Amino acid sequence: MTRELPNDFLIGGATADFQYEGGFNEGGRGVSTHDYETNGSPEHPRHHTMRLPDGTIISPKSSFLDAENVPKDAEPVFLKDQYYPSHKAVDFYHHYKEDIKLMAEMGFNVYRFSIAWSRIFQNGEEDQPNAEGIKFYDNVISELEKYGMQPLITICHDELPINLALKYDGFNSRKVVDLYVKYARTLFEHFGDRCKYWLTFNEINAVRGFGPTGVHESTGLNRYQAAHNMFVASAKVVKLGHKMMPESQFGAMFALSTCYPRTCRPEDMLATQQELRENWYFVDTMGRGYYPRFADEILQHHGVSGLDQIIMDKGDSKTLKDGQLDFIAFSYYRSNTFKDGDEWFNVGGSDNPYLEKTPWGWGVDPLGLRYTMNMIYDRIQKPIFIVENGMGAIDRPNKDGYVEDDYRIDYLKKHLAAMADAINIDKVPCLGYTMWGPIDLVSLSTGEMKKRYGLVYVDMDDLGNGSLKRIPKKSFNWMKELIASQGKSLDE
Repeated sequence: MTRELPNDFLIGGATADFQYEGGFNEGGRGVSTHDYETNGSPEHPRHHTMRLPDGTIISPKSSFLDAENVPKDAEPVFLKDQYYPSHKAVDFYHHYKEDIKLMAEMGFNVYRFSIAWSRIFQNGEEDQPNAEGIKFYDNVISELEKYGMQPLITICHDELPINLALKYDGFNSRKVVDLYVKYARTLFEHFGDRCKYWLTFNEINAVRGFGPTGVHESTGLNRYQAAHNMFVASAKVVKLGHKMMPESQFGAMFALSTCYPRTCRPEDMLATQQELRENWYFVDTMGRGYYPRFADEILQHHGVSGLDQIIMDKGDSKTLKDGQLDFIAFSYYRSNTFKDGDEWFNVGGSDNPYLEKTPWGWGVDPLGLRYTMNMIYDRIQKPIFIVENGMGAIDRPNKDGYVEDDYRIDYLKKHLAAMADAINIDKVPCLGYTMWGPIDLVSLSTGEMKKRYGLVYVDMDDLGNGSLKRIPKKSFNWMKELIASQGKSLDE
């Protein structure tokens, strides 16, 4: 069977504002929670920089997997001897016309980007939005329209205005839920007639801690209380969006790189099924509109007695039901394994010995993408959207900055072929595919530039040094040919 993609298939790229946009102190942008996060490496985890009342500087780790507590009396500070990647990122703020033109040259018909909440409401509580921030995103969308590209907007991508974290403890507070809805309403008022597809949150099953959610203490109760409030915030925004924009469609993004049993021992099979419920807890609640039957079991694994310990308003159940998602968006980078006795997790796991690995140790599993697409649709039976997939690698440009990244071409070709098989053979309804980082950006996990994902090379090092010149890689032309053939080149 052919691997040709549907005529209405959306294909393009995805970025996050704090990894790509820059313009930290320009255009009236306020400070966000991620702005205090340093660069790092696999050996030296990223961290926030904080000052205690007695003047002591502390550096709580900010990783999704190891988010450390932030004392309530700690004040975020910028230190002169630290580099904060979000301040500059790769400067899309000043390069958006050039970057969108490059995306258009590849034939993209969709671009997923996130809006920086603090660029719209600097502190999160203003009565009126920042006009310069509205204008910037208006310009970005106009540029997309110029080339016939649809925007796919992520409303909240792992960050919020720092004021909402310090004043209200982030999404632990229902006040922040209300402010999120106000922020989303503002986006709908200004861009709603120009954007059909929206994502309420990014990797909501994985985010935790101060940077992504604004929550100070990284306890199980705080994590799942914040998650409930984010569920309600998403549902309210979906309801509002459908009312204001009847043709709109809403998803949320989940980190769903899959996990296999380590062996076929019945104990490992059952343990893996139970572990996967860590993610289904989030997908089910948002995709079906109600908590799954195993919710209490998940919460008890994290020191919470059950849903009875989560503070809920009287109307929350109805809100979740009325505001369930239209489609399921997800990221897929790798697969891992699990066995009886392992600690439960949402992302990560044990290596799969049957897979090759990226330089950062991520198992390369194209067939796992097809497996995951089927698994999601079999369970939720709503359209899916692959909104992140890509390979972080060390690119070695020649003297002219050109990169022959055959390893990236091989990775993308095999994953897109598996996706096409899920669509054409398995009949999984898939709205589209946006690869992660079409233009090099800062890595979330390590804060590095050398962990590159792009089809376009950006001349910048881990500390922000470089010309920022954009240079298409070999994979740029490969993607251009793939899109021009509507996926038919995958058969070759």
